[in-house]
Amino acid sequence: MGLLRGIGRTAVVAGTASAVSGRVQRRQANKFAEKDAATAAKQQEAYDSQMAQQEPPPQAYQQPVYQQPPPPPPAAGGISNEALEQLKQLGALKDQGILTEQEFGVQKAKILGM
Repeated sequence: MGLLRGIGRTAVVAGTASAVSGRVQRRQANKFAEKDAATAAKQQEAYDSQMAQQEPPPQAYQQPVYQQPPPPPPAAGGISNEALEQLKQLGALKDQGILTEQEFGVQKAKILGM
């Protein structure tokens, strides 16, 4: 019977020690977590005040201005594609007899900017 009593006492002592140890570890972990949170809050405050003191560059908050793309380059010979189309239409009208040679020349000069 003495042997069982000794084993039982050892088990109770070991269980109690384990429970106390676990409680101490939890308490220390909470304490360190609070310190870490306080340190992080101080660092964030310092960063925020430093950023508030700095002035952003003026262009930092401006939206970029949209610029129109450049016009297409002129076709071969310095004439735009639009001008070529108009000349083709004029030529077709002249060929059909709708425009006279003189009217064709006047319109052609307008299109070519002469």
